[in-house]
This record gives sequence, C-alpha cells and structure tokens, in this order.
Amino acid sequence: MLRHGLITAVFCCIIAAALTITQGGSWSNHLVYSLAIGTISWLCIDGGRLLLAGRHEILWPKGPWGFVLVAIGVTVGFLVGNLIGDAWSGAPMLDFLDFGGHKLATAVVITITATIGMCFFFYSLGRSKHLLGQIELERRNAAEARLKLLETQLEPHMLFNTLANLRVLITIDPPRAVAMLDRLNSYLRMTLSGSRALAHPLSAEFDRLADYLELMSVRMGPRLHYTLDLPEALRDTPVPPLLLQPLVENSIRHGLEPKVEGGQISVRAHRDADQLVIEVSDTGVGLDAAPPSEGSGFGLEQVRERLATVYGAQGQMHLAAAPDGGTCATLRFPLPA
Repeated sequence: MLRHGLITAVFCCIIAAALTITQGGSWSNHLVYSLAIGTISWLCIDGGRLLLAGRHEILWPKGPWGFVLVAIGVTVGFLVGNLIGDAWSGAPMLDFLDFGGHKLATAVVITITATIGMCFFFYSLGRSKHLLGQIELERRNAAEARLKLLETQLEPHMLFNTLANLRVLITIDPPRAVAMLDRLNSYLRMTLSGSRALAHPLSAEFDRLADYLELMSVRMGPRLHYTLDLPEALRDTPVPPLLLQPLVENSIRHGLEPKVEGGQISVRAHRDADQLVIEVSDTGVGLDAAPPSEGSGFGLEQVRERLATVYGAQGQMHLAAAPDGGTCATLRFPLPA
C-alpha cells in the first residue's frame, strides 16, 4: 500500500507540472491541489479495497464493488482535496464551483482520468504479481512431484539389489543371511516410518547411509570398510533424501565387489565458499576396470536429475578416478542462504 502511495505522489507531481505549463499559475498551488486530491483518492480506494477484497487473490473487490469504490474515491478525493487546496491558496471554500464550465469540466476530467488510470495500473500490477506467484507455485509443485518420482524409483532399485544379494547369501551362509535380513528389517522400518519430505538434514542422510553400509557389511564381511565424515557445522544442512545412497551402491557394486580383497568407502562433506561439497570415494577396481552390468548407471543418472531439479545448473556431480586408485564421485550444490 505504501508503494502505491509513493507512485501516486509522483504521478500527482507530474500532473501539477503539466497544469503549470499548460494553464500557468503557481506551481505550488497546482501541486497542493493535485497531491491533496490524489492522496485522498488513494487512501479511500486503497484502504477500501483491502477491507472489501477479503481473501481475494489480487486484493481487489469482486463484481460491481470495485467500480463503486473508485467512484467514491474520486468523489471524496475531488471534494476534500479541493477544500485542502482552497485552504492552502487562500481561495474561498469550494471555489471550484465558481469556475466557468470549462475549468470545472477540465478539473473533473483530469481527476477521473488520473484516478481510473492509476487504479487500472495498480490492478494490473496486482494481477501480474498473482499470476507470477501461480506460475512459481506450479513450477515448485512440478519439481516436488519429479523429486517424489525419482525417490520412488530409487527405493525399489536399492531394495531389489539387496534382496538379490540376500538370495545368494541364503544358499552359502544362512546365519549371515539371517543377520542381513534383520538389518534389512530395521533399515526398512526406519525408512518407512520417516517423513516423505522433499528435504531432510544432512545428518539424517548420513545416518541412513550408515544403516545401509552396516547392512552391506553383513553380506561382505571384512571385505568392506567405510568411514563417514560430517562436520558439526553442516549437520543441519537440508538435502534431498536418498542423495548419497546411489553413489555408495555404485561404489560397492562396481568398485569393491569385483575386487577380491574388497576395499574402503569414504564419504566426506565439507564447505567450499558458499557451496556444499560431498565426496564419495572408494578403493575399488576403478572406472575402466569395472565390468558393465544390467542397470549400471541408473543410480548415477537419478542423482544427476535430482540435483538438476532442486539446484538447477548450480547442482553438479563429477565422477573421476581417485588418485590412489578406485573412483571418486563429487557433488557440489549451493548452501542455503
């Protein structure tokens, strides 16, 4: 509302300057008349629309009430504004009634035209803002739906891989299969009982990752070692759920499993200026030595899509050979302001 008042005042100054140029007379008198009429009209119309609009999305009265409000604002503004101008200039009260027909008609036409023009301008601004808000809401809803779809694709992918491993373990080591099944039961209970929010703290992502790695440790035994490094300052940073697990799955399936002695997975988060950097590295066979398999690359592609959906071009994933052998996946995306 204050912004509307400032725009109205500027417009009144322009009208006063135009009247001074075209009709002569004192610029200060024209300015006082113009500001008084414009300000009173603005207060009536802008205040009235907020009272009458209720919950209407563009804050403008529905139906004929908008036209009635403008008519009342024009009338009150013209009468009261002229009284204020007369008092300022020392002219007789309601001096405009003594104007010749031409002067009175000019004053009325200028007041009505300016008021209607300003009302239309403010209405258009409000409608434009409302439409932009609706577009942004639809864009956000579409992004949320896409994230949900990607998450529902990732969860069965992980579950099917785990069940396939469990099936193999049942035939060769039933006690470890039972232990793995208990871990899987605990992991699924925690996952399904958790919220389906679009983001959760990075600490929750690391906790979920620790449960998954413990689950994999039952199957791989001493062939799997892991470290998780999360600084305290980054624990509450919001991230999409299931962002890191596909990277760890990829390290196990294509890096450590083909290696007889297994290896180590390290997950480390740190801050780089205004970005969060997360590195998932392994000491597996490396990118070139990893054998191709059905479904390979699915998890990595899902991670890339989720980063693009949430962070746009600022969300990046880079996959490269680790300096000491193995593979390193690096995620970069902006920290919240």
